[in-house]
Amino acid sequence: MRGAKPQNSINLKIILICCFFLFLLFLIFRSRLSDSQQSSSVNPSIHPVNSSDSHEEPKQTDCPTPPNLTPTCTKISPSLAHALVHYATLNITPQQTLKEISVSLKVLENKSPCNFLVFGLGRDSLMWTALNHGGRTVFLEEDKSWIEQIQRQIPSLESYHVVYDTKVTQADELHEIGMQEECKVVSDPRFSKCRLALRGLPNEVYDIDWDLIMVDAPTGYFDGAPGRMSAIYTAGLMARNRENGETDVFVHDVDRVVEDKFSKSFLCEGYLREQQGRIRHFTIPSHRTRVDRRSNLRKWLRWWSGQEFSQL
Repeated sequence: MRGAKPQNSINLKIILICCFFLFLLFLIFRSRLSDSQQSSSVNPSIHPVNSSDSHEEPKQTDCPTPPNLTPTCTKISPSLAHALVHYATLNITPQQTLKEISVSLKVLENKSPCNFLVFGLGRDSLMWTALNHGGRTVFLEEDKSWIEQIQRQIPSLESYHVVYDTKVTQADELHEIGMQEECKVVSDPRFSKCRLALRGLPNEVYDIDWDLIMVDAPTGYFDGAPGRMSAIYTAGLMARNRENGETDVFVHDVDRVVEDKFSKSFLCEGYLREQQGRIRHFTIPSHRTRVDRRSNLRKWLRWWSGQEFSQL
């Protein structure tokens, strides 16, 4: 009996050791199984392969999408790419400062793509077009040779030649004219009786309701220059004559007498939203609804007075 006891003890030890190793193998297997399941859930590009499509080549995706995130691999617009290269290689700084440009940028961030009319074709024109990507940006320029030069460099810009028949020396006289009744009438500039209205622009310029208008031209820094009297007045008239809504109008170089005086008078100080450096921002609502209301009221009064007269 005593001789069999050591044998039983050895067998028991062997059984316990085997059970331990089996338990250890079970833990290792379970751990690896859970790791493989987690890696499959994290990486959506790993999928089980069915026997039916085992011969198909795996599909490649250009932009793997992380879980719960939208794809972010998109190209920048051609206009922005062109602008980046253009200004990275340009040694000339645009006339507006960073703070001044930021005033218009804030509005463009909310309104673009939109209709943007710019008086003046300059080194910053490609920037305005890029910031209004998907919208329509049109430039009006007084210098025909400058238009040709810019078009050779940047043929994608849409620009038109404008002839001005005013001089800076006429500013005071034109301001008095602008205060007359015919210049207060809200109408299409083509049909306005006001001498300040620009009537020689392309028809499509008049036909579009412009969301933004930038007055940064024509030349106005010497007495013989055309000055911006007509440009400022016409910008205000276009804004008031649109079908509905409002137009953001920006005037640059308001440190000069003409730009300061005419912007306050014909864009209305009550519509002034911000001034930063040499630029002013006005928000001008449509006056067409007011004009139509007054017109309808006059028609009704004429009809009513006629009815009353016939009954007498």
